[in-house]
Amino acid sequence: MNWKLAARAEKMNPSVIREILKVTERPGIISLAGGLPSPKTFPISAFAEACAEVLHKDGQAALQYAASEGYGPLREAVAAMLPWPVDPAQILITTGSQQGLDLIAKVLLDPGSRVLVETPTYLGALQAFSPMEPEAVSVASDDEGVVVDDLKAKAKDARFVYLLPNFQNPTGRSMTEARRAAVSAAAAEAGLPIVEDNPYGDLWFDEAPPLPLTARNPDGCIYLGSFSKILAPGLRLGFLVAPKAIFPKLLQAKQAADLHSPSFNQRMVAEVMKDGFLDRHVPTIRALYKRQRDAMLTALEREMQGLGVSFNKPAGGMFLWLRLPESLDAAALLPQAVERGVAFVPGTPFYAGTGDPRTLRLSFVTASAEEIDTAIAALADAVREQLAHRAAAEVQRQLAGSAA
Repeated sequence: MNWKLAARAEKMNPSVIREILKVTERPGIISLAGGLPSPKTFPISAFAEACAEVLHKDGQAALQYAASEGYGPLREAVAAMLPWPVDPAQILITTGSQQGLDLIAKVLLDPGSRVLVETPTYLGALQAFSPMEPEAVSVASDDEGVVVDDLKAKAKDARFVYLLPNFQNPTGRSMTEARRAAVSAAAAEAGLPIVEDNPYGDLWFDEAPPLPLTARNPDGCIYLGSFSKILAPGLRLGFLVAPKAIFPKLLQAKQAADLHSPSFNQRMVAEVMKDGFLDRHVPTIRALYKRQRDAMLTALEREMQGLGVSFNKPAGGMFLWLRLPESLDAAALLPQAVERGVAFVPGTPFYAGTGDPRTLRLSFVTASAEEIDTAIAALADAVREQLAHRAAAEVQRQLAGSAA
C-alpha cells in the first residue's frame, strides 16, 4: 500500500523528552529528566471518595457524552479560582492544557505564519505548533523572560506570542511585575495577541507570582491552565480562557478533535475541588517541591564547585536550568551521565532557533533528597570526565601543532 504523508505529518517529530524517558526505565537510573509531578502529591483518597460520590449521585450523566464546552460546575469553579473576573462562558475544558495549545495552533496558525516564542521555550508547544507549519521565531530572553525591545522589533505580522511567565519550562525563570507590565503594554500597542501558559503558577515556594498577563488585557490574551500539576496528570484535564471573539472557533476545533474531555473526570475534579480542597492540598505540594529544590541546589553547590557550571535558583515550579562550562555539550554528556545512573534533558530541543548546546534541564520533584545527592554527584563525575577528555585532546592538538 502506498501511504503518502501529508506535508504537516512530515514536519512532526518525536518528543526528545519522551525518548529520554525510555532510558530512565532501565533499572538503577535516577531520572532528573521528565517533567512528571511527584506521585506523592496525588490525592488518592480524595479521588476515591469523589469517584464513589459522582457514581452514586450522577453516575449515568457522568458516563454519558457531554457538552463540548465542559461540565458547567467545573467551569464555574475554574472561573472562581482565577485572580481576575472571568465569565465561565469563556472557559473551555480541554484534555490537558497540551490540547489547548493544539486547538490554538489549529485556529490561529497558517503555513508560514509567524509565532513568537521565548528563548528557550516549552518543547511541547513547539510540537503542538509544528503541524500547522508556522515560522517559530525566538525572541531574545533574559532572566525575567522576553526582552521587550526585541519583542517590539519582531511583533509585526506575528499571529501571537507564546509565553510562560511563571516558573517557566524549561528554565524555571519568572517574569517580574515590571516586565509583565512592559510586555503587556508592548503587545497591546502592537496588536499582538498573547497566549499565556500557566501550568506551574500555583507551585510557588515563598511568594505568589504577580498577576497574569491575561488579567491586564483579557481581550488580547488566551490563558491556559492545568489540573495536572495540582491534582494528577493522568486525569488529562486542563482549561483555556479565551476572549468571546475567538472562543467559538476554539470550541469548534475542540468538537472536531474529541467532542469533549472525559465527563467522568470533570465531575470528579469538580467534586474534589468543593469546600476549598485545593487551598489545603496545594501548600503540601509547594512544601515538598521546595525541600527537593533546596536539596538539588545544595548538591549542585557542593559537587559542581570549580567545574565552571552555572545554574539558577527557581522560586517555584519543577525545573532548574544548568549551563555547562565552555567546550562541553549536554547531548554528548548525556550518555556518560546515563552510564553513571542519572538522566537529564539536553537544552537544545527547547529552542525554536539555534540552541545553546551547553544547557540542560533538571527536574527536582520526583527524586528524593538522597537520590538527588547521588544523581548530582554522578553528573559532576561525568562533567569532570568530559573536561579531562577535552583537556587531553587540547594537549594532543598542541603537540601535533608543535611537531608540524
